[in-house]
Amino acid sequence: MSVALVADGDRPREGGPDRKAVDVAVGVLLDAEGRFLLTSRPEGKVYAGYWEFPGGKLEAGETVEQALRRELQEEIGIVIGAAEPWRVELVDYPHALVRLNFCKVRAWTGPLEMREGQRFAWAGLPVAQSPVLPGALPVLDWLAAERGFSGATCA
Repeated sequence: MSVALVADGDRPREGGPDRKAVDVAVGVLLDAEGRFLLTSRPEGKVYAGYWEFPGGKLEAGETVEQALRRELQEEIGIVIGAAEPWRVELVDYPHALVRLNFCKVRAWTGPLEMREGQRFAWAGLPVAQSPVLPGALPVLDWLAAERGFSGATCA
């Protein structure tokens, strides 16, 4: 898989050009009105304050779905139903090379609880939240294409 997206390309890459990709499970939660959940990155994390789709790193031996279930329970307090594998995007950030495994999630139980002090928003297109994490931008384009939108996906 080749690098599809380079974030902050003017900054040096930690770990050099041969660093290994870190697998991340990402949930694209879609509600009955077609809105999607965005959460802000908590203070103290890289890209703090940027908006993203929730998820996190796979632990040793976990599948994408197992990691997504664990991460969404830990971060936002919900138990998800089916996780539909959707797209995979490789993103080269200055701090890490990440393989984002996006899954659509249409059913979950429990109220949203932002357990890391993050904010959340149910968003539509164009997205009003800013700034959006570079790795989340392709998702907005994919959603726009599925919905027959053209033009900017961010306001």
